[in-house]
Amino acid sequence: MIQFNIPEDLECTYTYMVREEHTAKHIGSGTVEVLSTPSMIAFMEHASLECIQRYLPKGYTTVGIRVDVKHLKPAPKEAKITVKTRLVKRDGKKLVFKVQALWGDIVIGEGMHERYIVDEKKFIEKLNELTKSKGA
Repeated sequence: MIQFNIPEDLECTYTYMVREEHTAKHIGSGTVEVLSTPSMIAFMEHASLECIQRYLPKGYTTVGIRVDVKHLKPAPKEAKITVKTRLVKRDGKKLVFKVQALWGDIVIGEGMHERYIVDEKKFIEKLNELTKSKGA
């Protein structure tokens, strides 16, 4: 059994810029040029992935398995968004993060995000098996 040396008090902060491709209008999830909910969630997932990745052995990564967030306030195109992610629970290979997105001091989104530690090679092998069984 592989050991993962992940600090219990792991917390990380990352900054993102809201570009055209992150807007609701561009993605199609709305008609205005504000940060889209899918992009906010992607920022939260990316922050959690990056935060944990350095503690995993070579050949391992995490995959997102659940997102439960609220998009509370809008943020305009060109806004600088800060995403905070904190590991709040670990259950074997399952990791639970508390995530928060801020535009300055305004909380624009918050919630929980779960990731699962996987062996990249085995993960792709299982995907290939599924693909073959589907005839794709």
